[in-house]
Amino acid sequence: MASILEPSKASFFPAMTKIVGTLGPKSRSVEVISGCLKVGMSVARFDFSWGDPDYHQETLENLKAAVKSTKKLCAVMLDTVGAELQVVNKCEKSISLLADGFVVLTPYQDQEASSELLPINFNGLAKAVKKGDTIFVGQYLFTGSETTSVWLEVSEVKGDDVVCMIKNSATLAGSLFTLHVSQIHIDLPTLSDKDKEVISTWGVKNKIDFLSLSYTRHAEDVRHARDHLSKLGDLHQTQIFAKIENVEGLNHFDEILQEADGIILSRGNLGIDLPPEKVFLFQKAAVYKCNMAGKPAVITRVVDSMTDNLRPTRAEATDVANAVLDGSDAILLGAETLRGLYPVETISIVGKICAEAEKVFNQDLYFKKTVKYVGEPMTHLESIASSAVRAAIKVKASVIICFTSSGRAARLIAKYRPTMPVLSVVIPRLKTNQLKWSFSGAFEARQSLIVRGLFPMLADPRHPAESTSATNESVLKVALDHGKASGVIKSHDRVVVCQKVGDASVVKIIELED
Repeated sequence: MASILEPSKASFFPAMTKIVGTLGPKSRSVEVISGCLKVGMSVARFDFSWGDPDYHQETLENLKAAVKSTKKLCAVMLDTVGAELQVVNKCEKSISLLADGFVVLTPYQDQEASSELLPINFNGLAKAVKKGDTIFVGQYLFTGSETTSVWLEVSEVKGDDVVCMIKNSATLAGSLFTLHVSQIHIDLPTLSDKDKEVISTWGVKNKIDFLSLSYTRHAEDVRHARDHLSKLGDLHQTQIFAKIENVEGLNHFDEILQEADGIILSRGNLGIDLPPEKVFLFQKAAVYKCNMAGKPAVITRVVDSMTDNLRPTRAEATDVANAVLDGSDAILLGAETLRGLYPVETISIVGKICAEAEKVFNQDLYFKKTVKYVGEPMTHLESIASSAVRAAIKVKASVIICFTSSGRAARLIAKYRPTMPVLSVVIPRLKTNQLKWSFSGAFEARQSLIVRGLFPMLADPRHPAESTSATNESVLKVALDHGKASGVIKSHDRVVVCQKVGDASVVKIIELED
């Protein structure tokens, strides 16, 4: 037991598990973003359910400056509004609601919000709900601190209005509150016209790496979004992460997983739609399915209390560790970095918890499970990837280096969750549309920033990856030098290299001299 207290060794990669930080009022200066990047944020999320594109553009310019100064790569994720119901509070006065009182939800948005009347952005609510249904209203829904969120029970429907009984006293502050109706289908498009406009202007201009599709309920939602992206220049490369937020998404999880590039488990909303005792079951089952499909699983709402405090609760710290042990690829921080008082400290602490959990992650069991799930005969690429990982573990390699142009080979290696980092050396490909030449590769490199254990570097396009052995050595040398400089590789270490030579895929083990 005493060994538990030994301080952890610092390493170049704070943790294999990735951290997605949401940038907002408390985390948009170059200085704070630089701090976040240094302690381990690798994806920046821009949440369009508030703030206008200009505001987010300013934040993004600051992110670019921070990336330059810290020399840390960071991917960009655009989060859509989706079928989100909102209470519109134009005058921004805070509204106090008292338990056992009544409040009316109305679709007439020109009316002023008060403690008796809440205007909402959806005119079909009266048709969708019935007496006894549960509705939650609040800035961040139920975090456990019930003073900022309110629980309503529908008592009657009057025309277009819904009269609700208030179950707990609360004060709603700010201009916008989310409204969540438990287990009811909301007839709004998953990709709204406003979302499409933001994607085709802000998204295209900034070549977003990830689109987080809020309130994904069917595989069709993902196909529809992909169709929209495919028409927008470079965005055909953007990966779509389906955000599962309600029972409808849960019921269609398998089909959604097939269509999407990754999954975000939005535990805030899920925790309201599902009975509390079922949330962990869904998390474990969903993460397992993502792992087996080799698609990133991202977990949200892990350290809510750090929005106002410097330390997480014990339960939250355990929860982060369990998410890692379950096999999550990334932890997504929302309110904690967006409006929280300690964005840098939060990322730092979450990273440290992840690193500790990774040390006791049962890689052996996981590897066997994955191989069994993949079954035989394996595809060519699967067998190369699993062999590379098996070899790296057997020879206790300090790192796996994988040359890739699409990023697929590297992601497959990461799927087997090796205990050592995977350096994915992305070889840019030169392509032309007859008018100008351009390099591909930046997208692929940044998109591996959300996969557990995968650390990208862009190779110099002048050194081709596939060709004579001489040039191959040069790219490999650059990768090894990078590893040495960053302290991942020391002399006498063993390194497993996975590359293509001509048409053949090769896994080789190198032992480094002094």
